[in-house]
Amino acid sequence: FLSVTEDLVRRRAEHNNCEIFSLEEISLHQQEIEKLEHLDKWCRDLKILYLQNNLIPKIENVSKLKKLEYLNVALNNIERIENLEGCEELKKLDLTANFIGELSSIESLKCNIHLKELFLMGNPCTEFEGYRQFVVSTLQQLKYLDSKEIERSERIKALQNYPEVKWKIREQEQAYLLKRAREKEEAQRRMQERKDEKQKQMDSKLGCDSPDSPQEKPIQAEGDGERERCRTVENDDEDRKFWEEPTPYTPESRLETHRYIEEKRRAKDNVRELKKREKTAWTLVTAEGKVLNVNVPKLHFSLKDDEENNQIILDLAVYRHLDTSLLDVDVQPTYIRVLVKGKPFQLVLPEEVKPDSSSAKRSQTTGHLVVTMPKAKEIILAKQKVSASIKHSDCNAQQKNTRRSGQVEKLEVDPSKYSFPDVTKIIQEKERTGQGPIKLQPQKVTEFKK
Repeated sequence: FLSVTEDLVRRRAEHNNCEIFSLEEISLHQQEIEKLEHLDKWCRDLKILYLQNNLIPKIENVSKLKKLEYLNVALNNIERIENLEGCEELKKLDLTANFIGELSSIESLKCNIHLKELFLMGNPCTEFEGYRQFVVSTLQQLKYLDSKEIERSERIKALQNYPEVKWKIREQEQAYLLKRAREKEEAQRRMQERKDEKQKQMDSKLGCDSPDSPQEKPIQAEGDGERERCRTVENDDEDRKFWEEPTPYTPESRLETHRYIEEKRRAKDNVRELKKREKTAWTLVTAEGKVLNVNVPKLHFSLKDDEENNQIILDLAVYRHLDTSLLDVDVQPTYIRVLVKGKPFQLVLPEEVKPDSSSAKRSQTTGHLVVTMPKAKEIILAKQKVSASIKHSDCNAQQKNTRRSGQVEKLEVDPSKYSFPDVTKIIQEKERTGQGPIKLQPQKVTEFKK
């Protein structure tokens, strides 16, 4: 059975930044929940709880929710009202379209003094004679029952006839409980019959599918399509029989229907998965051993021949946000194969490469897959020329350095060879064209004249 999980609660708490300890409202409707648990430990501050349209058979594990004001458990499999005494702030309780036949169980709601609204429409107990009078007189704190306001005069009248009404309700309740016991036995018997029938079908299928002699195999292969058609017809008949068979509306039949639908859905998913696997049998290498170029993921790519570094570079434009774990790279001497989410990309290489020295990385800017594959042939003329010229230039530089060092071994002081600047002139020019104030320049000129 499915129960309330932490992952489910966190996903449904997006409006609260996925925090569950401070959660005040949560909607867990239509989640196929079959057991109500954990919420009283994880979400102590809950005020509003929506659990409608599930398969919950019993109200439980909510008594510690002291702040709970509104509980909606409509369209479930609940048969009696219980375990709500601890919900001190409960103001509204919706039990629409359940299977409550034990009407006397509403007496447990007397402790919920703040309860103002109660919904019991669509339950078997609403068919009891004196139903409304019994509820109105039992729960005197109520203001509304099944969306209808309880007037003061109605309550006085109900209280006057309370003993008689209570006795009638008890009688009808006992009759209903006996009926429910028979329904449970019937449901148990039907379930057992269905199990036995399925077992017989499985045994007959196993008998048909395992041939006694190998000679029957070719005949079976020919009749595969016919057998598939027969199975489809059988499934249709079984489906028609299930839906046309009249059954009482009970918690058991509702649960059985849900399980049947779930089983059919899983069977369809399995068939779809098998078909997908059959379709994905791509031909990558022919029977003669010829490797084919394949691009099933339909990705853009570029193949670059890097002659300088003696390597081949493949740039495959995989999706930027694709998880790297969904990529599988296989480099062979003559071709490269990349599986992108199980879909093959295969490319025949123009030259033989070294698979062991190859490397695959994701580009940090584009997210593309970049595979670097060194070529198997290592000698390239262009590279030798470059290296030779570099060596030659290095030798020339060394020779020049040795010559220079030979020249400057002796210090020459011959003034004809080396001219030194006139220091006095430099100072004069500096004084004339100084960067100081302009008014100082004529004073220096007059002093020079003197």
